[in-house]
Amino acid sequence: MSWTRNVLRVNLTEGTCTPEPLNMEWATKYLGQRGLATKYLVEETDPNVDPLSPENLFIMATGPLTGTMASTGGRYSVITKSPLTGAIACSNSGGFIGNEFKNAGWDMIIFEGKSPTPVYLYIENDLTELRAADDLWGKSAWEADEMLHEKHQDPNLKIAVVGRPAEEGCLYSAVINDLHRAAGRSGVGTVMASKNLKAVAVRGTKGVKGINDPKAFFEAVNDGKQVLAENAVTGEGLPAYGTQVLMNVINGVGGLPARNMRDVGFEGAENISGEAMHEPRASDGKPNLTTNGACFGCTIACGRISTVDKTHFSVKDKPQYHGASGGLEYEAAWSLGADTGVDDIDALTYVNFVCNEDGLDPISFGCTVAAAMELFEDGKMTTEDTDGIELRFGSAEALVASIEAVAAGTHFGKILGLGSKRMCEKYGAPELSMSVKGQEFPAYDPRGIQGIGLAYATSNRGACHLRGYTIASEILGIPVKTEQTESDGKPELVKAFQDATALVDSAGICVFTTFAWGMENIAPQIDAACEGDWSVDKCLEAGERIWNMERQYNNAAGFTSDDDTLPKRLLKEAIKSGPTKGQVNRLGEMLPIYYEVRGWTPDGVPTAETLERLSLA
Repeated sequence: MSWTRNVLRVNLTEGTCTPEPLNMEWATKYLGQRGLATKYLVEETDPNVDPLSPENLFIMATGPLTGTMASTGGRYSVITKSPLTGAIACSNSGGFIGNEFKNAGWDMIIFEGKSPTPVYLYIENDLTELRAADDLWGKSAWEADEMLHEKHQDPNLKIAVVGRPAEEGCLYSAVINDLHRAAGRSGVGTVMASKNLKAVAVRGTKGVKGINDPKAFFEAVNDGKQVLAENAVTGEGLPAYGTQVLMNVINGVGGLPARNMRDVGFEGAENISGEAMHEPRASDGKPNLTTNGACFGCTIACGRISTVDKTHFSVKDKPQYHGASGGLEYEAAWSLGADTGVDDIDALTYVNFVCNEDGLDPISFGCTVAAAMELFEDGKMTTEDTDGIELRFGSAEALVASIEAVAAGTHFGKILGLGSKRMCEKYGAPELSMSVKGQEFPAYDPRGIQGIGLAYATSNRGACHLRGYTIASEILGIPVKTEQTESDGKPELVKAFQDATALVDSAGICVFTTFAWGMENIAPQIDAACEGDWSVDKCLEAGERIWNMERQYNNAAGFTSDDDTLPKRLLKEAIKSGPTKGQVNRLGEMLPIYYEVRGWTPDGVPTAETLERLSLA
């Protein structure tokens, strides 16, 4: 069965921890993690709830493959209503804590209400207690992690924690686990802190039991690992360069945005690329990259562990940053680098360290700084707003000062903590926010790569590459090559990727497996692990059901087809130079077809027939 069949319900207002059985009827329709936890959220909250009110739920959930021998089976997700977007939020994280939840015997933890004082949840198998966290409040995520390990004297304790910006209401705060893994997007950490919940510390020793067909599971898992090992991306590119393998690739095909997406193509891309992370520094002969790392059960090992040059201005007087820690991933390197015009790899690595240390989404942070730089250069923001920082594109000093401002909660830090949408509205230039539904863009320009633009516009959690990674097809040719500047066929492509990803996120495995795996590799693993019919068709139907359920929630929360759009810059301002010169995103051509393919009305509402077919009526 693979599910533990146990849910822990934590009422923070009353200070109680109550076990309850998992709703297995829902599990057979929504599988786990993203899908199943969203079903709980949808059933138990008003879609119009204030995300930062006690009435909003905050759910930590695993999937049925979490904690198993399936490759990458270490994922967990945080599900809530986003304070950044007002839409459904599900933020996925790797590391080791997902496995620990499962080994402690819990599929899901549902937090209700708000504690009157700061607390953390301690879990040791069946022992579940809320404990005082007054001493942890006001500490960074790293400090709180160290204090909890010291308090419990257990090096195997796994901890998920929020930093200081979450406590101060920064709208893109993350939940950090294992020091440098994160449920990073949509402000889920802000919701956690709003409940006076500082951390969750968990130790599990029960093991994962109840695989439905152990022999078939063993065979399916081994077959899957072989496919990953033999694939050029998962067996070679990602282990060697991590997601940073993409920096020079995307720049070369005319898809890398720069300077708040005013430009496409960044002249400094090579200096902040995966290849650059391998190059020895002139100062000490050592590379930025120390080693690669893997999450629980992962055979890919795309994680980066890096160091900053000890003589670099950002850290030379800060010995706490002289050691190795979580290094740059592609999205962070782009948002902190190309989007701000900064090509100083040590500055970017330091800023990434601080994002991890204090629980910030580096994508939203970098994009918000980029928007602020454009506001500053346009004269709409001055040094009075920035606390004296000369906020200009290309300034590593300004970037470093900005992250320190957000971490410390200064006047300018709180302005940046609004996110780009609210910040740009505050300064009378909403068009400068490169976001969808209030969430900032990832590292692919929708003008140079058409399908990803449609995926951004229709993503249920706001702009996101991981809700339908058409880059795999449009750039890498996986599973088939589609032309990046063509719009024909992209609505069908986007839907297929979105549905498949919803299923993968719900299973408890990493979406990076899909560079090599198709549903024909994934479904047998789920089918052998779980009771019931999990054929390829049933898996894809579950993914489609999850996507439509999320859409229903957003529609009920007030989102309409008008929100399925892109910033004017990307629809009207053509790319100025490079391989994709002259392109704009042709969303107007693709969106009506997408709605039709989805079985939605021209206004973007699932039809009665679609809802009935997916058992959502």
